[in-house]
Amino acid sequence: MTPFSLVKWYMDCVTGQGDTAILYCAHLRWRGAALSYSSVLCAGEHGVDSRSSMARFDLAVADNEIGVIFPCLKVSGCWQAAAPSYKQTVFESEAGSVEWNCLQPGSTVRVRIGARELVGLGYAECLTLTLPPWQLPMRQLRWGRFVSPEQTLAWIDWQGPFATSFAVHNGRRCELLSASEEEIVLSNATLRMEHSLPLRAGRLGATVLPAAPRLAKLLPRALRGIEEQKWRSQGVLQSEGNVSRGWVIHEVVHWNL
Repeated sequence: MTPFSLVKWYMDCVTGQGDTAILYCAHLRWRGAALSYSSVLCAGEHGVDSRSSMARFDLAVADNEIGVIFPCLKVSGCWQAAAPSYKQTVFESEAGSVEWNCLQPGSTVRVRIGARELVGLGYAECLTLTLPPWQLPMRQLRWGRFVSPEQTLAWIDWQGPFATSFAVHNGRRCELLSASEEEIVLSNATLRMEHSLPLRAGRLGATVLPAAPRLAKLLPRALRGIEEQKWRSQGVLQSEGNVSRGWVIHEVVHWNL
């Protein structure tokens, strides 16, 4: 039996006006199957739109650059690192682990989606799981990232039978005191979110899996009960007397398994 392996990439871009592109791509190996998945979510003045594919995608990673092409979705992009990377094993047991590789807490980005091009600041990370998501000791996960020309912030707040909370502020790990949809409080900084735009809300069985029938067929039905809410917000980060304004992408995920 093939061991479980999921390598999931997340990359985003927000323009100065707030137009947003979020790209996901993943490779899954399990039970003798090897599947690819990619998707793009766009948000702007005309609303929110998303498309997915299970066709191949191309991903190239260099020291300070990530290039991606989703041929079937007519999407391509380039992420140039503008902040130091950070890597951590978030969870580990005899059954498997979760490794978070925040390659670009801050990026300068150029993304083309069809005939449209977005240029702005962004973020890129890679999550590697060797334990199936439905076996994770989790009840709720809050995740997010803030990017401005001056500062970067990313956070993870994992709650359940296993719990861990931390943030990475300008490349350094720091204590996460509290996290909500409106505010992130660190030991030395506070991020406030306002004017939030909902990007996606609902259970995976209704939002993600219908666009990936081969994936839905392979995974347990219970996985469809995982519920996600994601927003794009304007953010104000106050840190040691300095105020920085930028864009926030943040989410809360409930494991209703």
